[in-house]
Amino acid sequence: MTERIKSLLIYAAKVATGTLMVYSGSLLFHYKDIAWCLISVMLVLSPDGRESVPLSVTRIKANVVGACSGMLCLWIAPIDMWMMAIALVTTLSFCYLFKLDTGIRSALAATIILMLHEEGKHVWDTAIERVIAVLAGCMVGLAITFIFHFKSQYQEITIKGPRIDEA
Repeated sequence: MTERIKSLLIYAAKVATGTLMVYSGSLLFHYKDIAWCLISVMLVLSPDGRESVPLSVTRIKANVVGACSGMLCLWIAPIDMWMMAIALVTTLSFCYLFKLDTGIRSALAATIILMLHEEGKHVWDTAIERVIAVLAGCMVGLAITFIFHFKSQYQEITIKGPRIDEA
């Protein structure tokens, strides 16, 4: 089997696992609005196994930056096209400042997810629900990354670490 096909199969397994975990969790907690959690899982997962754990952590940090930027902008003014643009530029700026360049798209998605709300629902109720959904999705994505790449990460640590007989 080629390396490319192996990578595709592992990524497909991670995506399927994330979907099953989100659906199972929604049944367990009787939570029906799973779209944002599911989107966050997919944004955290990475097809590349070599840097998957650090990339997932970076994407989670970026999601938190995006959620915080969105909350800040919601606090400042009602949502309109200008506030959405300001929130996205703020998110982009903070990601750049914190050197989270590889997570910028995830952060921008988190900002949009947080700021959009359904008609008739209170803005803050929706925002808090979505922050929780985004963070839950990020944690599921990170857990899946650890599960699928624990062996390779563990081997990398032991190979790079000091040998006992050399100490």
